[in-house]
Amino acid sequence: MDDATRIEVEAAAFRRLRQHLIEDRPDAQNIDLMNLAGFCRNCLSRWYGEAAAERGHDMSKDEAREAFYGMSMSEWKSRHQTEADPASQAAFQESFARNVGQE
Repeated sequence: MDDATRIEVEAAAFRRLRQHLIEDRPDAQNIDLMNLAGFCRNCLSRWYGEAAAERGHDMSKDEAREAFYGMSMSEWKSRHQTEADPASQAAFQESFARNVGQE
């Protein structure tokens, strides 16, 4: 596979992952994704913003999240986010420290 095709395939796979997380499974909570896999939608939006910045397109954290989520973070939370139980919150603190570190 040549580089151009590989990049197109990778981009298509990313778009499908985004569709799955945003449209097909908005019920999968970010905290559960982070605790299980070490990344969540917010990580993907951060990576999106970092990739844009590497190419000369600076985006704020909120702009990157809106580009990834297709709506503001507050709107996403009001539509889809549920309250996490104390055990999930504690697991998140550990997962965040291990996978993301201090921001």
